[in-house]
Amino acid sequence: MPTIVRTIEIIDDGKRIDRWVSDEISKESRSRLQQLIKSGNILVNGLSVKTSYRMKTGDEVCVHMPEAEPLDVTPENIPLDIVYEDSSVIVVNKPRGMVVHPAPGHMSGTLVNALLGHCHDLSGINGVMRPGIVHRIDKETSGLLMVAKTDEAHHSLAAQLKDKTTKRLYLAIVHGSLPHDEGTINAPIGRADKDRKKMAVTDKNSKQAVTHFKVLERFSKFTFVACRLETGRTHQIRVHMAFIGHPLAGDPKYGPRKTLPIQGQALHAAELGFVHPVTKKFMLFRAPLPVDMERLLEGLRENHYQ
Repeated sequence: MPTIVRTIEIIDDGKRIDRWVSDEISKESRSRLQQLIKSGNILVNGLSVKTSYRMKTGDEVCVHMPEAEPLDVTPENIPLDIVYEDSSVIVVNKPRGMVVHPAPGHMSGTLVNALLGHCHDLSGINGVMRPGIVHRIDKETSGLLMVAKTDEAHHSLAAQLKDKTTKRLYLAIVHGSLPHDEGTINAPIGRADKDRKKMAVTDKNSKQAVTHFKVLERFSKFTFVACRLETGRTHQIRVHMAFIGHPLAGDPKYGPRKTLPIQGQALHAAELGFVHPVTKKFMLFRAPLPVDMERLLEGLRENHYQ
């Protein structure tokens, strides 16, 4: 994309620089635009500004969108459970224990390594380490993820997540017996003060988070629930269920160490729905419970875990 220079008109007065560029120049994600502002690729009157800068009438904005970096993540021949695929998107059923994208300590064996081994036409919007990745689920969570093959598809899917129009339903086994058959948890989530690797319900540097839950089956010391995400914050279901006193089984990070025998939290992304970026038709996908969660439910029904 060539460098673009624009002069701000009165109608844009007071608008944040990242929002203005998103509305007028590029459909890149806000986080990506904020990175470009910080790196000096977006200037106001020839100078670098903060991402919170408010536009003034007459400001001259120079936007340079660098080309996507070539991918340098190693493709690997790792089997994938592909639920759906076409020229624009892939829907994958990720197994529990697989990391979504490479990061220090996990440079191989990730979903991205597997995707690159399967196909090379993934969107480059999120950079070399996260090609095609529109959203994530935790390493120890299983279930459905949508992956973009083109930048156009990535923009569309990311916008749907932002507008809260995607359907994301999770199944979970939690500690204790919920007092209500269904309900909504509306509590902001941000970094925990004492442990920056954890998230927490907090008013400090937090974002709105909304989770709707419904009880599917009750046991003496555990409950099987469905959780529908309205927002998508890091560890949202894990944090919200712990916040109301019912942490996920298998999740000592937010709950008790004494829990059910499962390698990771008993959480599965069971349904995923979105409007196809090209056909504009709503598509809904389902993934059955993994074997480990099915076995836990069978054991609970037979009172094995008392």
